[in-house]
Amino acid sequence: MKKTSLVIGIITLIAFVLIAAGCGSAGSGSASAGKPIASGPAGNNLTATLSNADGTLKKGNQEFTLTFTDASGKTVDVGSVALNYRMAAMGSMSEMNSGATFTTTGTPGVYKGKADIEMGGEWKAMITYEGPAGKGAFSIPVVAK
Repeated sequence: MKKTSLVIGIITLIAFVLIAAGCGSAGSGSASAGKPIASGPAGNNLTATLSNADGTLKKGNQEFTLTFTDASGKTVDVGSVALNYRMAAMGSMSEMNSGATFTTTGTPGVYKGKADIEMGGEWKAMITYEGPAGKGAFSIPVVAK
């Protein structure tokens, strides 16, 4: 009797772990790409979110994730994406631009990016996309530390 209860308990625990793992899998249509840096409307009823491991954009080379989601929070494939970090001219300093490169991930609508931010301060992430979800261009204000 005790062995049967123990076996049932172990099977229940294994089933719970498998179900929990399945709910958080990359193929579920929702994204978990670290902590958000910034988020904003991307047009076509979409939201774009920049994120990385610590939720902070920093000066220098870094990796981040760009995720597009619909109103329910499910990721949406937007096709090709481009991002340029732009800092407006100030005084005698000319405008600065830092482009990003992207690779796709196993989840449509989630893109891994790399950029070299020239200096700390206020930047605009100028983002464009074109594909199955339509065409869009928008900007999200960000601060690099």
